[in-house]
Amino acid sequence: MLDVGDEAPEFELQNQHGETVRRSDFEGQRLVVYFYPRANTDGCTTEACGFNDTLPQFEAHDVAVVGISDDPVDDIADFAADYDLEFDLLSDEFGEVATLYDSYGEKQMFGNTFDGVFRNTYVVGPDGRIEAAYEGVSPDGHADTVLADLVPADVTH
Repeated sequence: MLDVGDEAPEFELQNQHGETVRRSDFEGQRLVVYFYPRANTDGCTTEACGFNDTLPQFEAHDVAVVGISDDPVDDIADFAADYDLEFDLLSDEFGEVATLYDSYGEKQMFGNTFDGVFRNTYVVGPDGRIEAAYEGVSPDGHADTVLADLVPADVTH
């Protein structure tokens, strides 16, 4: 995992619409970068819908959200359309960006070993540095946890 205070690695990836999105596009605002293993699987759908449901609260506090997986653009386009996701999903087909964020590597499932994306989340501050890191998160309620950490309940709006 990257540490709080580290410079967040730059990235340049295509979103579900085939448009290029860069980390630097979000300079001056907070950015939640969450890594998820596979579009249209139960856990990833739960996590994506959680971020989508809380997106208005994130946006009200000038926080953008992007999800990154090693799915191709066509798969994330279908995923975004199926669930009316209103934030950018980014295609990192070869895991290069996930690797920069210590969120890609060897995994085991059902007795098989393969390379894949780890379910990690980072909050990148307006200055481009890591403000928070969440490793191996549970998809259910994760967006609420990140939001609560960013926007404490005692903050008046």
